[in-house]
Amino acid sequence: MGAVELLVRDLDAMIGFYSEGVTLEVLEHSGETAVLGRAGSALVRMRRMPDRPPRKSGEAGLFHTAALFDDEPSLAAAVASVARYAPRSFTGSSDHLYSQAFYFDDPEGDGVELYADRPRETWATEPHGLLEVATNPLDPNAFLRTYLPEASATPPGATLGHVHLQVGDIGVARDFYVDALGFEVMSDAGSALFIAAGGYHHHIAVNTWGTAGAGPRAAALGLGQVNIDLPTADDVDALEQRLTDHGLRARHDGAVLRVDDPWGTLIQVGAEDTASGS
Repeated sequence: MGAVELLVRDLDAMIGFYSEGVTLEVLEHSGETAVLGRAGSALVRMRRMPDRPPRKSGEAGLFHTAALFDDEPSLAAAVASVARYAPRSFTGSSDHLYSQAFYFDDPEGDGVELYADRPRETWATEPHGLLEVATNPLDPNAFLRTYLPEASATPPGATLGHVHLQVGDIGVARDFYVDALGFEVMSDAGSALFIAAGGYHHHIAVNTWGTAGAGPRAAALGLGQVNIDLPTADDVDALEQRLTDHGLRARHDGAVLRVDDPWGTLIQVGAEDTASGS
């Protein structure tokens, strides 16, 4: 996954939360835009658009952006940092079996997940072959007591692990993200679908929790676009043909491929070998 773009009202406040709170590095900051990440890997790109209204309740859009940390101690350090910087931003925590996750809201109400994966060989599958997923309780204080003492003074890397979207219809989302874009279903919770490439537990999730029946998104603050990186330019060309075969209109300018999902979220696909999708 490439960096998620957020359209924001107060760029300085958002930079403060993601850098001083989440402990991301400011990789770029020029005028009305900023890019934050770790070790040169961009996780979030923010663009100031103060004239846009906030996203309304019940509309499709972003559920959360998920930062994947290398291990539990580095996750604990980030969780503790956010708790000190913005203690009222915490919204919950869960043990998902394949990962341990902590949830926050940034200053403009965008969801943020901080998580670390368990070893892939421990991920359990259900009888029908999909990954087993749960939302078991996870005690933040116990987690911090266990792992925070092991945290390094030099933060290790972190990447954008996945993006979780709110949509109007799971079946329509499956048609677009699985049948057309080519992701594989990894877990199916009925009102939520978890999809990925390469056997990961999910690169994209979609749910209808509070947004069932939602139509195309209005122009608003929050999610700008979702970026996906494919290995080569040939893979991007092949995806363009796949989208065409499914009757979808994609725009390919020679560098990146752009296509809108059924709710108007812009999906931009580039090639890692040309560094165009980040």
